[in-house]
Parts: sequence; C-alpha cells; structure tokens
Amino acid sequence: MLKGIVVERAGRKITVLSNGKRYTGVPLGKVRSKTKVLAGDIVYGRCADGNFVIEGVEDRKTLLPKPPVANADKVFVVVSIKNPPFNSYILDTLLVVYSYFGVKALVVFNKIDTLTLEEQARLEHLANIYSSAGYRVFKVSAVTGEGLKELSFALKGAISVFAGPSGTGKSSIVSKLTGQPLRVGTASQAGRHTTREVRLIPFEGGFIGDTPGFSKVDVSAFVNKEDIRFFFPEFLKYRCKFSSCLHAGEEGCEVAEAVEKGEIPQERYANYLRILRSY
Repeated sequence: MLKGIVVERAGRKITVLSNGKRYTGVPLGKVRSKTKVLAGDIVYGRCADGNFVIEGVEDRKTLLPKPPVANADKVFVVVSIKNPPFNSYILDTLLVVYSYFGVKALVVFNKIDTLTLEEQARLEHLANIYSSAGYRVFKVSAVTGEGLKELSFALKGAISVFAGPSGTGKSSIVSKLTGQPLRVGTASQAGRHTTREVRLIPFEGGFIGDTPGFSKVDVSAFVNKEDIRFFFPEFLKYRCKFSSCLHAGEEGCEVAEAVEKGEIPQERYANYLRILRSY
C-alpha cells in the first residue's frame, strides 16, 4: 500500500505526490461516498496504469473550508498599507476565523518597498499592535525580495496557505519564493479570485498552497458569538468578574479596563465590538 499527499485539486482533477512522483488520483467509489478528496489530504492506495488509485484518506488534523485545504499548519494573511489600503477589520476577522479552525495565523505586510516615511511609521505601529497581540509579523516586498528569507524559514516543513484581501500580492509572494509563475490578481479585481484551482507547491520540506483564500469573511458563519473573545489572544490574560463576560460593557470587565489604560489597542477592541454587533 502506497502513501501520498494530494497536491492539486482542480475541478475533478486530482494529483497525488508519492515517493517523489506525481500521479493522477482516482478515488474508489467507497472513498467518494465518504468524503471529497482535497488538496492536503494524506491518501493511501496503489498505482495502476500511471494512476494513483485512492483506497483511503487519513483523518484530517485541520480543514479549511475556503480554500478547501486539508491538514494546513499555517495561514499567512497578506495585507498592505496601500494599494489596496490597509483594512484592520478584514484582517482581524480573518485572524479570528483561521484561529477558530485550529490553524496558526501569521500576518504578512507586503509592498513595503512602496511606502513613504509616513507610511513606514504606520507600518511599524500596526506591526507592533499585532506582534504584541501574539501574532508573528513579517514585513516583505515581493518585488525586491526584502523580508522573504525570514518568511521562507517560517514555511519550512509545514503545509502553508496564503490568504488576505485581493490585490495584496499573495500569488506574487508565492511566485517569488518558489520560482513558479502563478496567476496574479490586482486590487481592481477585488471580490473575485484569479487563482481558480487549489494546488500545493513543494517548498523547503513542506508545501505552499497557491489558493484563492478568504479575501473577507463573515465570522458569524463559523464562530459562535460567545466564543469570539477567545480568538483575541491579548484578551486571554485578563480575568473579568464574570466568566461569561463578553467584554462589551459588563461590570468588572478587565478587558475594557485594559483598553482604557492603553494595554489593549483601541483599534483591536473596536473591531472586536464590531464583530459582536455583526450577529
């Protein structure tokens, strides 16, 4: 029995990488009746006529619904200060949802080569907000290559996916890292994706997903309102008077007090309250 990983899912097309060779994946009927085989799935089966006959799929440790990727370890949420302009609410909702799915979320600020001195100061301010909240932050340029070496170290040995608003340069970063030409979108194409299929590109002992990713997300479609507070990591060290506190004006709320003291940034707390109001 051979073992492999699904490295591409495009429509009905399935590609399996096994022992360094790529095969067309053909799931047996018993497999198709149980689950849809996804990129990232660890599969086992046998080779026949150049095909990889999929006889089973290992249990998934994580599952992202959009893009549909199994077993992702990390999601790098790519944003920019301008072109398109930074939107903290979109970033915060993406961080909540990916954390909810059990995938480590990291923040990537792209296009740093285009910034003025004033914009660089804003970048440093935002980077500090998210690093202080517990997220690893990268500052890169897909054009000049600045910061990509540090980013490549974080990708080693993991199945990683890039997501974020349209036009921020997700595919450009992946292309620069892997040397593979990928379809690239622009900010003017916001709301639709140019990357159609889901495929995983071998990289540094792991894989990078070239996927559509979330460009924005409705948190209420996935996460219960009462659980949002658990996905703002900077809130977790505070102990409110009531264990059920939603940090939205209740008596004895230490989180609200921390905001007033400047220990938690107003921007993050405002987005938290906005998410609550979306329910």
